[in-house]
Amino acid sequence: MSFLTPLFLFGLLAAAIPIAIHLIRKEKPPKLVFSTLRFLKTTSKKLVLFQRIQQWLLLLLRAGLICLLVFAFARPLFDSSISQLVDSEPESVVILLDVSMSMRYGNRYEQAIEAALDTIGDLSAGDQIGVIAFGSAAVSVRELDSDLDGARSFVRDLDGPGFDTTRFMPVLRLANDMLESAQFQSKRVQLISDFQATGLMDEDSGWQLSPGVNFDGIDVGQGASRNLYLADVRSPSQLIESRSDYAVLARVRSAGSVHVDEASLQLFIDGQAQERARVSLVDVSEQVVRLPVSFDSLGAHRGEIRVGSDDFDQDNSYFFTLNVIPKVRVLVVNGEPSSNWFEDEAHWFSLAVSASEESPFTLTSVETSQLSSAVLAASDVVVMLNGGSDLSSTQARDIENFVESGGSLFLAPGDKVDAQGFNQRLGAVSPVRLIQSTEPTGANYLMVADLDRRHPVLLALESEWNVRFEGYWTSEPLEDARVLMEFDSGAPAFIEKSFGQGNVLLLASTLDTEWNNLPLQSFFLPFVHETLRYLAQPANTEKAYQVGDVIDLTNMAENAASLRLSNALGESISLDGESLVYSAREIGFIEANSPTGNAVLAVNSVPEESQLERVSVTAVQDRVTNPDTRPVQSDSVRTAELLVAREGPQRLWWWILLITILLLLAETRVANTTYR
Repeated sequence: MSFLTPLFLFGLLAAAIPIAIHLIRKEKPPKLVFSTLRFLKTTSKKLVLFQRIQQWLLLLLRAGLICLLVFAFARPLFDSSISQLVDSEPESVVILLDVSMSMRYGNRYEQAIEAALDTIGDLSAGDQIGVIAFGSAAVSVRELDSDLDGARSFVRDLDGPGFDTTRFMPVLRLANDMLESAQFQSKRVQLISDFQATGLMDEDSGWQLSPGVNFDGIDVGQGASRNLYLADVRSPSQLIESRSDYAVLARVRSAGSVHVDEASLQLFIDGQAQERARVSLVDVSEQVVRLPVSFDSLGAHRGEIRVGSDDFDQDNSYFFTLNVIPKVRVLVVNGEPSSNWFEDEAHWFSLAVSASEESPFTLTSVETSQLSSAVLAASDVVVMLNGGSDLSSTQARDIENFVESGGSLFLAPGDKVDAQGFNQRLGAVSPVRLIQSTEPTGANYLMVADLDRRHPVLLALESEWNVRFEGYWTSEPLEDARVLMEFDSGAPAFIEKSFGQGNVLLLASTLDTEWNNLPLQSFFLPFVHETLRYLAQPANTEKAYQVGDVIDLTNMAENAASLRLSNALGESISLDGESLVYSAREIGFIEANSPTGNAVLAVNSVPEESQLERVSVTAVQDRVTNPDTRPVQSDSVRTAELLVAREGPQRLWWWILLITILLLLAETRVANTTYR
């Protein structure tokens, strides 16, 4: 038996009231002195016993009346326990467990595991449970079933939080799809997370859970948070030997609910401590720090910047690689040499390349007739000025082999170039097919109308391209070419193409003042330097990757069996199948070893995951819950409603009140006969 309003059972104490009254009113017979007893009538012992029985019956009736009234108000319910009532409406639940990097803060992950186990413990036999561990996407999935013990083991055996970012919508979609096949009407998604605000970035506009799927959130990220992280690090793409004016720029930022006023930074090169700096963040949230860097040897080096003074050390290091190389060997093929410097095709370019003693380039100039495979082999970048159509077949083939094997070529055709000969000799490596040249007339000229500011060559040039191109080539870009700059006529001006392992850039005009005023612009020198640096940079030389980046390793090995990846602890990292592509999952230095060579990959966490600002559970619930879905009920509320629904047809309290009325009539009758 159970009761809908069990508090009324305390009214049973009132049953003691009639007993107390009976005992209080019980009188002892008085003793009277009579002279004689012969005039008194003797009372029968049976009559005295009968009166005592009536009094006890009256006492029981009165106590019974109180007890029946109490039971009526408590509303008893037979043949139904609370656990049976809860089990009468089984449900399907999918737990979404956040294992992103921010869950490494404090004991958030431990709280999340405990909350997940509590949720499983609150379910009853027959309920369905599914679990999804997620970061930016699902990391580990357990499908819906009724094995509660299996779900507990699955949660306990999770690897813990990784270094992934937080995204709510992909896993909410997956959970919604899982619940579509659930066999029970009651469906619920429970999101256990620190509810990082970035989890709603790139959200699916307008998407909501299916009608009938309830949302429940458990926030384990409450409390104050202090965090410093490196929002951005800029290091030189290449360092040239014998130069000491290089530096690493680090942007340190304070995040979390508690502001950090001061930070310390330390630069490490190949594990050795270098520069140290302290930065004040009293009045600002971020600060840029310049850390000078120098090297004693050529080759690849490992760099690390560490920031301290916070409560979250998972994002306190930024890893990167640096490559110290000899000076870039630039070969200029001068298609129009002249003893008069103003008419020499390579004059302005040579000034820009070797303008100072600390130039990162060494320059060699030859005429077309002097070009050979030996000269090409001693160069990193070949710049062909106003030439190409006058190459021999052997020279053209040597240039193709040079670029295909990893060399780079910069073409600037001028008035000495013949379109047909150029296309014939350099058609394989050129990014365009030349059509027709336009000579300077003094009246008509073109301007740059559009350019790709994201390209490494143009990214560092903040000036506007106010260059007047009076002479230029109209051309047709090839299918695999990329137009980086266009004239206001729509014709391509600066085009790029990859050929083999090398790169080719073409400017559809000259690099002297014969066809334009580009050499007279303030950005001419940085333009030349950035172009040569870009062309000299080996393919796939990223300084640092982020977690989630897909890294192509096809240039290192022929198959996955010949490639070995290992993390900073020396533990082997497996690739997915036979693919030579690695999806970065952990931070630090990753070593790649193969028979053809070795490489070091620097992987960092995504900066947004260090931003510990949070969003409320209610905000996420309002965002994803379908309006046609009833709010989720707690077990206690659901049990109370089921009890009421089950008690309705029985109506036991009606019968109890009827018996109470009958007992009241009987009590009146017995009371009248007992004390008459």
